[in-house]
Amino acid sequence: MPDNGAGYQVPAGVRFFRWTIRPVFRGIFHLLSSVRIFGLENVPATGGYLIAVNHISIFEPPFLIAFWPVSPEAVGAVDIWHKRGQATLARLYGGIQVHRGEYDRQLVDKMVEVLESGRPLLIAPEGGRSHVPGLRPGLPGVAYVVDKVRVPVIPVGIVGTTEDFFSRALHGRRNMLEMHIGAPVWQPPIEGRGEGRRAALQHNVDLIMYHIAALLPQEYRGVYAGDEQLPRETTQPSLP
Repeated sequence: MPDNGAGYQVPAGVRFFRWTIRPVFRGIFHLLSSVRIFGLENVPATGGYLIAVNHISIFEPPFLIAFWPVSPEAVGAVDIWHKRGQATLARLYGGIQVHRGEYDRQLVDKMVEVLESGRPLLIAPEGGRSHVPGLRPGLPGVAYVVDKVRVPVIPVGIVGTTEDFFSRALHGRRNMLEMHIGAPVWQPPIEGRGEGRRAALQHNVDLIMYHIAALLPQEYRGVYAGDEQLPRETTQPSLP
């Protein structure tokens, strides 16, 4: 997706790195596993949107980035930038750093700028790796950003990227990696203040998480398993 000329701009060096690294990662994942992608028709052709994905291990972000139709901007925990190898890839890709558990106005402004510029933004609402299959509670920061921009959320469920994925592949056991892309979710506007506002934010991130859970097998759903019905705020709201 090209930049629309307003707001957030991707540096030329970052664009070149993305252009070269994505096919490399596609080749690696095809070599180590069987890959299946479902729901590509749900990816918007234009405009900004937020990609919300489950996060078990270090493998979901590169897997999604490699096979997504365009190169999304990506948010990652700041500790990635302190790990050799991961830090280099994150820096060259132009990743956006986030400090877990902290409110960062500059970070929020940057994510809003990305979405307003018509680019997709990748984030894991759980706020970090779960290390085992099973969703953890979503954090309300994602809902806060989406409420400020009013863009759709594309839920994505990834299966097979367990922490032993690489070691299994090296021992000749090729995993099946699946990416399930759901229909766009439009969260309801946040209203009120104080505790009411916090509850509304959590409701909206839970809405996103339930849609991710619906794309995953039962053992991956974690705290979002069970017979709960999905909330109905799933389609684009009517324009005034």
